[in-house]
Amino acid sequence: AIFGPKTLNSMARSAGKGVSQAKNVKDQIMADVPMEDIARVTNSIPQVPLNPQQAIRMLLTSDQKEAGKKEQGTKASEKIVETGVAEKPVATKADA
Repeated sequence: AIFGPKTLNSMARSAGKGVSQAKNVKDQIMADVPMEDIARVTNSIPQVPLNPQQAIRMLLTSDQKEAGKKEQGTKASEKIVETGVAEKPVATKADA
């Protein structure tokens, strides 16, 4: 379909108005929602790797976290067996 100069001008103007309205709505929503809520939602969405390197890095870091948790649990249970008393975990700078 071939459009004339008046039709193209009208279509471009309508598209520009639509983009402007969408931007205004986005700005209103961003102003109404606190940034903490946006950050919380963003962090709760699982990250999807965009390339193989990211996928491998995510797998390795999750494996390291699981190994660290298992190691901490094993150390705590060993202390209970040795002393017969469960100790309160001590917070470190790395935990904060």
